[in-house]
Amino acid sequence: MADPKVIKEMPISMAELKSELARIKKRDEEAGFRAEKTEEYLNVFVKVSHTKAKELHKELEKLEIPRLAEEHIIKIIDIMPANVDELKVVLQGYALTVSKENMKKICDTVAKYL
Repeated sequence: MADPKVIKEMPISMAELKSELARIKKRDEEAGFRAEKTEEYLNVFVKVSHTKAKELHKELEKLEIPRLAEEHIIKIIDIMPANVDELKVVLQGYALTVSKENMKKICDTVAKYL
């Protein structure tokens, strides 16, 4: 068996992962233990559909907030913070400073999808 090779590493949202797992499960007809456990977890915690997650991603990118990277946007989509305080908690794990005005813009954008 050949060793898999990582071509590109990129973050994906939990909504994308849920969609991809559904596609794989349909293709293979039976998922493994880890896939089943992952699917259970995603069914509990994913708050938006894959299409809504893509729309939200585009809207967050359009805000053009300085230093807000792809991984930050993905984490915001996964957590869906309802207010500025929740957004601060999400972003405090990163070396990132976002102004209060920009945080308000992010929360207003996310609120459209809650």
